[in-house]
Amino acid sequence: MTSTTTDGEKATRPARSAKRALVGRLSWGLADQAASSISNFAVGIYVARSLGVTAFGVFSLAWVTYGVVLNVSRGLATDPLVVRFSGVPEASWRGAVARSTGTAVCVGTALGVLCLAAGLGLGGRVGPAFAALGLMMPGLLLQDAWRFSFFAAGDGRKAFVNDIVWGVALIPAMVVAAHVDTVAAFVLAWGASATVAAGYGCIQSGIRPRPAQARGWLREQRDLGYRYLVENVSLSGASQLRAYGLGVIVGVSAVGAVRGAELLLGPFLAVLMGLSLVTVPEAARVLRQAPHRLGRFCLYLGGGQATGALLWGSALLLMPGRLGELALGDVWHSSSHLIVQITLSVAGAGLGTGAAAGL
Repeated sequence: MTSTTTDGEKATRPARSAKRALVGRLSWGLADQAASSISNFAVGIYVARSLGVTAFGVFSLAWVTYGVVLNVSRGLATDPLVVRFSGVPEASWRGAVARSTGTAVCVGTALGVLCLAAGLGLGGRVGPAFAALGLMMPGLLLQDAWRFSFFAAGDGRKAFVNDIVWGVALIPAMVVAAHVDTVAAFVLAWGASATVAAGYGCIQSGIRPRPAQARGWLREQRDLGYRYLVENVSLSGASQLRAYGLGVIVGVSAVGAVRGAELLLGPFLAVLMGLSLVTVPEAARVLRQAPHRLGRFCLYLGGGQATGALLWGSALLLMPGRLGELALGDVWHSSSHLIVQITLSVAGAGLGTGAAAGL
């Protein structure tokens, strides 16, 4: 007997293969973000439980500052990379990655120096944490740049392994920080372990960052880079101003309460950020292969994430108080009153990711 294959079956095979590849890339994005979020979540929970709401507020001020600097780096270095060098020939990708990661190192060095100087000038409880963050900034930004570089190549597995290396390196660093028992020590432990993973990224890729070519990269990508810079800094800068304003007007403990509420949404935020690693590369692929599907892709992406955030927030409202105390300690009592507001904020951000991917 001879087997026959219809034209319809032949046509569906490439579509099925493309869907499987898409699911695989999304899965690695979620796995990678889970690995990254575990290390960040562990540091945040430990500081909240061990050092109290005020010290957690100091840590949170350093955290939101890192978030702004990270978004500067992404806007100038890695966002243009994933738009223009996703699914391109390897030689083109390697050259772009060398320049992009070099730009991330330059951004980390320049803004890290400013952060270090600010920390030394501030003194008190906040200053040492900012000084420690400034020292660690180049390694933190380079590690993040490797993640985006691997996803641009469609190889999320390497990004996942890199974050696992970060998590493993964090364990002994946390042990040392626990003996010192200060916010600055935990910031140093978190940043030093990220620097280890950043070094491993060079081994994984076989690419050495080229800081000397950062100016050329910025010049070539200025049409995208500066637009992403304005967008990213506008969003993260609002969070930073909110945190600074709370610290000045109400007190550092209020910053800790807001950050604690955000930690309660940590698992969902891990999903959202994991998807964000691959949404722009996937949107770029959709645009090249089937432009008419881009709008539907973005609608499903944003609507799905917003719905997920609302469901997660609803579950938190039904959670017994003793579970919240187990997670956050004394911070829970302040943070539990902010669950509705934080949930709506995250749902709005999830809805916006679909539009951002389309842009």
